Amino acid sequence: MFQSAAGVPVLPLVGAMLGVAAAAALAVFFKPLLSGLAKAAVLVVRPRLSREEQAARRHLQDTRLMKRMINSAHGISQTAELHALAARV
Repeated sequence: MFQSAAGVPVLPLVGAMLGVAAAAALAVFFKPLLSGLAKAAVLVVRPRLSREEQAARRHLQDTRLMKRMINSAHGISQTAELHALAARV
């Protein structure tokens, strides 16, 4: 039927190009749906922490930071100041 100058059949190449174009068009059209499904799959694997859990984690990190700062403090005055700062938090 149709052949290029090199003797390669053109019809299968055109069909493959149309298939790739159709797949790309569907991916663009359904992008919101596909991204929503991906986010839902991520939430199934690794659920979000509740607000209370996030606050507890933040408080623990702050406490650890304060302890590191106190341990690395040089001098009694700086240590006392960090203890006072930690008591306010």
